[in-house]
Amino acid sequence: MMPTPIVDARLPRSPTELRVLVVEDDRSARDLLVEILENDGYQVLAVADGLAALDAAAAFQPDLALIDGCLPGGHGLEVAHGLRRAGNVPIIFVTGADSAQDIHAGFKMGADDYIVKPFDPEELSWRVQAVLRRAGHPVSQIWECGDLVVDEGARSVTRAGVPIDLTATEFKILGVLIRKRTQVVVAGQLLGQVWGYDADHHLLEVHVSSLRRKLEVHGSRMIQTVRSTGYVLRP
Repeated sequence: MMPTPIVDARLPRSPTELRVLVVEDDRSARDLLVEILENDGYQVLAVADGLAALDAAAAFQPDLALIDGCLPGGHGLEVAHGLRRAGNVPIIFVTGADSAQDIHAGFKMGADDYIVKPFDPEELSWRVQAVLRRAGHPVSQIWECGDLVVDEGARSVTRAGVPIDLTATEFKILGVLIRKRTQVVVAGQLLGQVWGYDADHHLLEVHVSSLRRKLEVHGSRMIQTVRSTGYVLRP
């Protein structure tokens, strides 16, 4: 299967641009990983098999690779070895192989982290940031939209300089919306990223309503509902 490019690997990169290669043969898992990483501000290239991964990495030059353990065209460990030989790329295994033997083999190969499916989207985001920081790459954790500031590192939110107390779920929802600020986030995508499974849409509406009220104490409405689609955060 041919690589599924998310960005043009031939484009010149800026000094602060971070690139992540995703190697995952399951389409739904691959799409979710791409969505999480793009929302965190990374340039992403996704491929579906091991042979494509090695070819793509040469042109894409990733700063990090997320690799499934069981792949067509080469086992995940073999792909990881190839990437390491080519450029010593930091590697996170994201796989359903959860036996102690599999995990030990991953770390013995030199993996920087090992995440077992199904995973929590927020936890994956934090682990990616941690591996990139350990590799010496600056990772932004502060997001702004108008007078709203979300500091993911400190897990704090302020509007017009005033701290806002949010629940853990409200913080997750706001994190997704502010990364995609001014863009419509489909309700189903928001559900997947916050809960990691296909939760009830009414549950999402309840939490968004509560979050909206808290933000509006300190200014005009920022979270807009797009009928039959989802939500958008605007300054």
